[in-house]
Amino acid sequence: MPAIPQRRHWLLVGAVAATLGLGACSSVGDSARGALNAVTPYKVEVVQGNFVSKEQVEALKPGMSRQQVREVLGTSLLTDVFHSNRWDYVFTIRRQGVEAQQRRLTLFFNGEVLERFEGDPMPSEEEFVAQLDTRKRRGSVPKLEATDDQLKKFDPSKEKPADGEPAPATQSQPPLPAVYPPLESTR
Repeated sequence: MPAIPQRRHWLLVGAVAATLGLGACSSVGDSARGALNAVTPYKVEVVQGNFVSKEQVEALKPGMSRQQVREVLGTSLLTDVFHSNRWDYVFTIRRQGVEAQQRRLTLFFNGEVLERFEGDPMPSEEEFVAQLDTRKRRGSVPKLEATDDQLKKFDPSKEKPADGEPAPATQSQPPLPAVYPPLESTR
């Protein structure tokens, strides 16, 4: 029966360790908590649906056939079996550091012909790309000019080779070809 008291001993040690560990969690300071909040897990970018631009919506005209609409907008995300005369184009995007976006465009057909459409105001392609750019701009771009005095420091004609080394060759390299070969075979 000596195993039972030894088992109780380990349970007591485990309970004390757990209590101390939980107590240490509550004593994390504000600076450490701020550092922990700064480290965020990676969140997957979720893009669903068809992006429809302002230019595409402007290309839609009542009287277009379903095929013509499909060529302009692509296949609709939602096609309801019970409402075959209605196509819904829904676009959602969720990215880390950017507010989630959702846009809808609904098209109504009369038989095979586009009757009307309605939906959210759509951004142009350029505006949409600008919204996706989440890089933070840091101040102004530094001026990338060197004065004549600064350039003289790097004059290669003034560099002298060390004793025993040949002078650097000043031959110019042949120009690069104007057209590069294809990366993949054209067969």
